[in-house]
Amino acid sequence: QVQLVESGGGLVQPGGSLRLSCAASGFTFSTYFMKWYRQAPGKEREWVATISSAGDSTNYADSVKGRFTIFRDNVKSTVYLEMNSLKPEDAAVYLCNARRSRSDYWGQGTQVTVSS
Repeated sequence: QVQLVESGGGLVQPGGSLRLSCAASGFTFSTYFMKWYRQAPGKEREWVATISSAGDSTNYADSVKGRFTIFRDNVKSTVYLEMNSLKPEDAAVYLCNARRSRSDYWGQGTQVTVSS
């Protein structure tokens, strides 16, 4: 059974940091590209970052470039999103996604709130 379980969300002040985790099971994690998306209330789901299966290539949305870092541990089957210099507009439910060919798996998400 495929599972993606996000954690690490919470309330943080503007300018603060959070590290999100997504623990994977039920598939060969090391062969999948991993992505983070986010969805704020009333808005469409937005792609945030991607990391290659080996972890040697990353891409970011312009809105988070230079502030967020995606990385993975293929031994622990976990992908992370380090978020720094958080802004109120970063507040959203953050979801991880595993993708390879026609396989596409999603987690349930973790809430990030940025507020003073």
